[in-house]
Amino acid sequence: MKAVLCDIDGVLLVNNEAVPGASEFLHGLVKNEHPLLLLTNYPSQTPGDLQNRFSAAGLDVREECFYTSAMATADFLSRQPGRKAYVIGDGGLTHELYRIGFTVTDIDPDFVVLGETHSYNWEMIHKASHFVARGARFIATNPDVAGPDHQPACGALAAPIERISGKRPFYVGKPSAWMMRAALNRLGGHAESSVIIGDNMETDILAGVQAGLETILVLTGVTREEQLDSFAFQPGRVVPSVAQIESL
Repeated sequence: MKAVLCDIDGVLLVNNEAVPGASEFLHGLVKNEHPLLLLTNYPSQTPGDLQNRFSAAGLDVREECFYTSAMATADFLSRQPGRKAYVIGDGGLTHELYRIGFTVTDIDPDFVVLGETHSYNWEMIHKASHFVARGARFIATNPDVAGPDHQPACGALAAPIERISGKRPFYVGKPSAWMMRAALNRLGGHAESSVIIGDNMETDILAGVQAGLETILVLTGVTREEQLDSFAFQPGRVVPSVAQIESL
């Protein structure tokens, strides 16, 4: 039975409302016993938050089915030397770092960990750039530069720190191979028997192509069908929405 990795925004939810057919699609996956993990590059919400968000949209999904870039970042850092981090991000990210035993501090941190926050300011940029320039390892949850309604996302927040310090961050989220491996490990799945469903060629589909997964692009989110010719790689399948995915 194929393991299914499925993006959230633009695939199952649009503006916090369920895409038509999303409930039936998810029910079919559960009924047919597909191992399922719902992925998001956005690090601000915990699995519990996401479960509540889905419930409000009329979608019933177990909490353990969610995997965020904050969770992937914590899984990555748990394998690295050092246990102190200067963190710029909301509660979902700090929650995951506390879970793995990290100390969140602005005193001699081993890492600067960047997520997403609405309170980004000059002092944060100054401290982060100073720490990175002095040797702290720069880790960012995801490379997206903009989220819904063009709000600045992690990639945009990383730009001034990178320019000032002269060091690029390691991005954990899609299309990073790390997040794909971590997600498959969580499911106990293998690339050759797994599929990723997403709406964004530059994150979801590129991640699947690079990791060797079957890829399905839905047209309810970021990428439009007329844009496909501009990419050197192509999805395995293109469908209008998850409602039109008839077999896996």
